[in-house]
Order: sequence, then structure tokens, then C-alpha cells
Amino acid sequence: MCGIVGYIGNNKAVPYLLNGLHKLEYRGYDSAGIAVAENGKIKVTKSAGRIANLEKKLQEKEPYTADVGIGHTRWATHGEPSDVNSHPHSSAGEKFCLVHNGIIENFQSLKASLEKEGVIFLSQTDTETAVALLEKNYSGDVILALSKTMKQLEGSFALAIICEDEPEKIFCARRSSPLVMGKSDEGNFIASDVTAMLKYTNNVYKLGDDEIAVVTKDSIDFYNINCKKLKKESEQISWSIEDAEKGGYDHFMLKEIMEQPKAVAETVLPRIKNRKEIVLDTVKLSEEELKNIDKIYIVACGSAYHVGVIGKYILEKMTRISAEADIASEFRYRNPILDEKKLVVIISQSGETADTLAALRLAKENGAKTLSIVNVVGSSIANESEAVLYTYAGPEIAVATTKAYSAQLSVIYLLSAFIAAKLGKLDKEGLEAFISDLENMPGQIQAVLESSFDEMEKLADLFLETEHAYFIGRNLDYAGAMEASLKMKEISYLHSEAYGAGELKHGTISLIEPKTVVVALCCNDEIFAKTISNIKEVRARGAAVIAVTTEKHKNEILDVDFVVSVPDARAELLPSLEVIPMQLLSYYTAKKRGCDIDKPRNLAKSVTVE
Repeated sequence: MCGIVGYIGNNKAVPYLLNGLHKLEYRGYDSAGIAVAENGKIKVTKSAGRIANLEKKLQEKEPYTADVGIGHTRWATHGEPSDVNSHPHSSAGEKFCLVHNGIIENFQSLKASLEKEGVIFLSQTDTETAVALLEKNYSGDVILALSKTMKQLEGSFALAIICEDEPEKIFCARRSSPLVMGKSDEGNFIASDVTAMLKYTNNVYKLGDDEIAVVTKDSIDFYNINCKKLKKESEQISWSIEDAEKGGYDHFMLKEIMEQPKAVAETVLPRIKNRKEIVLDTVKLSEEELKNIDKIYIVACGSAYHVGVIGKYILEKMTRISAEADIASEFRYRNPILDEKKLVVIISQSGETADTLAALRLAKENGAKTLSIVNVVGSSIANESEAVLYTYAGPEIAVATTKAYSAQLSVIYLLSAFIAAKLGKLDKEGLEAFISDLENMPGQIQAVLESSFDEMEKLADLFLETEHAYFIGRNLDYAGAMEASLKMKEISYLHSEAYGAGELKHGTISLIEPKTVVVALCCNDEIFAKTISNIKEVRARGAAVIAVTTEKHKNEILDVDFVVSVPDARAELLPSLEVIPMQLLSYYTAKKRGCDIDKPRNLAKSVTVE
């Protein structure tokens, strides 16, 4: 989960590299570095800390004039954040220099073997093993040496390499970690994410698994792992540079919270035909195949997993097929029952989440049908799934997801109604009513944003007086509480937990004391009264309580400190409304606590290692 950038052209490389690194800093920000090929030599500058530290070091040196270079911003996995562990890494003979995103799983055995041959390692990283191996395999042909090296490496990697012998080229390789190339009038680019090059081009090539690219200022050539040349077509990315900028907001997170009506509308509305039919062209499951499915697994990590928990409730209710939500990192190791009667729904914003990708591959190996919900076109998960439903949220830069979460939820609604209608569980009138409510959702999200914006800023003061907060709810409200709690802890660093409201008396209530903050989500009509009883239990123990409910219930909740209301809506769609004030509450709490909202400590956006 690091960021890679590279430039080669007719201009000085350093400004392009630094611009790209700033765009990729959400992928990791504990160290950064660049390497350039200048006057026949590879020159490296790197530093622990933010990119500003790297920029300061560069200002203290004689300016680089090279027109080719690679850069890296790091999220530490092997070795603490330090200058020596920062990328780029050079081989002992300084013939090669490379940057790496991913994790080399067999680096310890490779390192031990190389050390026996006299190679001296300077860092604690797995990456240094790759560059040492590359130099060992080199006998004058970089592509062949890279091919041999790739065959010896286990795990995931995206590599960008410059070689002293061929300084007018950038060599790239990929396995299970993203890497794209772009052409522009200013030169050619490589990056982990298109956001790093959107300022210059939206014409990109995507490197596939076990493929090699050779980038010059005039060309981009592709090869498979056996050095056979490949043909690739470029893709036009619809995102604009404005999509990847703050647009006047203080933080990307706030901008992305405010973009949710648009993200949901653009994900939902094109898939509705004449207000009567949901059209999912990429889902080729026939009525007969759907009838044969006896279980749906929804597999994801983090916020995407919380979408999966909501999806479990909704899919099971609407389709009457048994559904289960699984954390991807646990799914593979519990020996799940997988066969041709299982549908595995994979959810990932980036489409590169390592544990989720591994779960997808396990499902395919065992004959299960696979469908992915992702935001990044052409990503590994999208490419390897039988069917893919893209969310059209645009680039999401803030580490804490907001608009991608809401877009994923909207796809779950579409998929649930689509399957229910195919199976005859939702008749024509029921489907049209569901579609009508779905079409209203972007407007309702906009209404919640407008009504709760100032209110959440004021309520954030409540969290400045405590170190503990609890989010409770039942059924869909409990799933919503899980996401609300995660948002609070990941950007404000406040200790926060989510619990099923009915579980409080089974242990958790012992933690409630005066000034403890409890946020109770109670939007669900069927169990509203039961959640109110749970509110009374924590209130009696001195908790400060914020209740989140619908308009029709807001006057029924009396013994709380604050009531936050959202519009009345179909029960299945309420998770999309109740999460909005929770996102804003987390944002303002983090802001008032002085936290780095877009780049929370120890976190990165794309978790491309297990």
C-alpha cells in the first residue's frame, strides 16, 4: 500500500515526480523518495516523514536536471519508517534502482541465499531483496533479468526500475498490485493510480498480472513474463483533474462527503430503465442459475465489509436466499463451503485489496460464481470476476471512505432488487415502488447533508470531553453503527466501538459511566421500541446520548441529549441516510481534535498487502 510514480520525457523529471507523489500520498505517507538517471549515474534522494521532508532535502542539493525518474511514497510494512528503509532502493553495484508496492512473501529465504553469496543488505525491507536479485540475474538484458526475477518472487509487487546501462528507459513489472502507464504531450508516465497523472493525461494503459512494460519518452511496450511482446489498447479515464482536487474544501474527506448525492445518482440512475426495470448488463445470471444458488457470501474488508453486513440483511430479506457477510482476511482460513451453488459477492473500492482478491480467487478455484463491486475500472478484482458492477464514485482520495461506501450501498440495493425480481420475490408493482424510492435517494442524501452540516459541527464538542464512545443499533441500524464507529476511530483516534443494542446487558453496559458518549441509531420501525429501551439503560448509567432516527420518530425520543433526524424512507434504504450525519460528526470531531483528517496515522487507502 505504497505509491509509485515515474516520468520520462523532454522536461525535468523532478517536478512531475513530486506532483505525482503528492497525489498518491493517501497510499502511504511515512517516507518518500525519488531516483533520477543523470549524467550516466543514478542519483537517489529519500527521507522519512512526509513529502515535505523530501522536498526540503532536494532544495538543499544542486537541482537535478534529469528527464527520467521514479518516485515512491511509503506505508511501512518491513522495517520502521526511516531514511534507510525508504524507497528507492539500489543494488549493491548501483546498477539498478527500484521502487516497490506490495509485499514479497519469500524475501527472507531469498535474502539468506543472497547473503551467503556475499550480498550486503542495508535496510530491513523486503524490497531490497528484489533489487539485489535483479542485479544477480542481469547479464546485459534488463527484460530477461526482470523476467527471471519475477519468477523467483512470491507475493505481490508493482516495480518501477531504472538501470544505469539504459538510462533512457523505465522498466516496470506487476503482480497483484496496481500499475498504470499514461501518454501525454509532456512525456510518458507510470503510477499506482491514475490520479497521479490526471493533470497531464487520461489516456492510460493498465499493466496486467505478470506483465512487463518498458517506457521511453516516445513509446510504451509490453511483454509477458516470458519476454514475449504484447499488444495493448489504451483506455480513456472519465475522471477529470477537478475530481482529484479539493475544490475549495479544507479536506478531501469533506469534499467527498458532499459529493455523495452525485456519486449515488451516477451509480444508480443509468441502471434504471423507464422507471420500471433494473438493468445490470454485466450480470449474466439467468433465472435458472439464480434458482440454483443456495447461499450468497459477501466478502470484503473495512468499510466495504460493513456494506456487506447491510447487504446480508437486505439480500436475505428481499431474495430469500441465505446470505452471509465475511471479513475477507478470515474467509479463506475458515474452510468455507464453496461450490457451483454459491454466489460470492466481492466488494472493494480499489479493486486491489489483497485479502479480498485472495478470497475471490479461492471462490473461483472452488467453482463458485463471482461478482465484484469496485470503483476502479480494470483493477485486479474487476478483471478476475465473472461479473463486475462498477460504482461511479470517481476518485476517492481521503483514506476514510465516504462516497465510495455510499456508492457500494447503492449497488447492493440494485443487486438485491434485481435478483428478487428475477426470482419472482418482487412483483412488478413492488419493483416499481422500490425503483421510485431508489431514484429519490440522491435527493434525500442531499437533504440530510443540508440539515445536519452545522448541527454535527456543534455536536462534535461532546466528543472532546471523553475518550470513549459507543455506537449502538439493531439489525440494519447495527450495521450502520459499525461504519459510524469506524469513521470516528480512524480519523479522530477516539476509542470507539459498535455493539448490537440488544447485547449491551450481556457485558458492555459495565463500561458505561457518566460522560461516556453513546450514539444510538434507531431508524428501524420494527425494533424502534426495543432500541428505545436500550437507550434508557445507558441513560440511567449517566451516558450522554445522541439518537439518530427518522422524522416520524423524532418526537418520540425524549430522554436523550440530542436527536438527529433523517427523512422517512424505505427501511432497506435508511442505511444510506443515517450514515451521512455520522460521517460529518466524525469529520468535525477529528478537526476539533487537531487530527490529520485525510491522512490518519498508521493508515493508507489501498491495502494491497495481507
